[in-house]
Amino acid sequence: MEQQGFVHLHIHTMYSLQDSVIRPEALMKKIKELGMSAVAITDHGNMSGVIEFYETAKKHKIKPILGVEIYVTSSSVEERNPDEVRSHLVLLAENNIGYLNLIKIVSIANKNGFYSKPRVDKALLAKHSEGIIALSGCLNGEIPRSLLKENMREAEILINHYKSIFPGRFYLEVQSNGLAEQYQVNSRLVELSIKTSTPLVATGDCHYIEKKDARVHEILLCLQEQKTISSPNRRMKYGSD
Repeated sequence: MEQQGFVHLHIHTMYSLQDSVIRPEALMKKIKELGMSAVAITDHGNMSGVIEFYETAKKHKIKPILGVEIYVTSSSVEERNPDEVRSHLVLLAENNIGYLNLIKIVSIANKNGFYSKPRVDKALLAKHSEGIIALSGCLNGEIPRSLLKENMREAEILINHYKSIFPGRFYLEVQSNGLAEQYQVNSRLVELSIKTSTPLVATGDCHYIEKKDARVHEILLCLQEQKTISSPNRRMKYGSD
């Protein structure tokens, strides 16, 4: 069904290694089929797919929005704490300055901040925030995690902190993915959006294009963890197709 005015701002491609089955060419064909005018790339911790994504989008006359889903550490990137919490945050380039800042952030995250994952801290984000739009992320985002703990006050403090880092460019991200926890978080995000005057944005957090691809994606996750479909419950699952 054609989605008038909707743009996907949270999409993982095959460059989110072993976590997405989306190829840029297939993605652009689907975006075109749905009558959408633009689409974003937000791979995990890297921008390796940006050139292919950009060129493929231009070929199909689709506006490419360049971004990344970064890992924000609860401590400094200089620390190597095995118990640290890493939270997801979506960053999108608003302009060329933002694109250059994204490159700096991702480069530093991989060169200096790598510890299991390419990490950033809020000081690094604040230093290179110009021209970047930030979205609060999926259920693994810092704010949604606070809301899952029913800590509205902590979530409000975090919102105001991110708004100070990205003034006028920070959005609370709501999703419709069939997960009960997500709908719980969504209602609280709406409440906090009103209370803090922070705009909402709807995203899909896509790792595959068609519903029938969910099984292939599940197998890919098994490869990532070196497990099988029949492995015990501890293997990673997305909980929704």
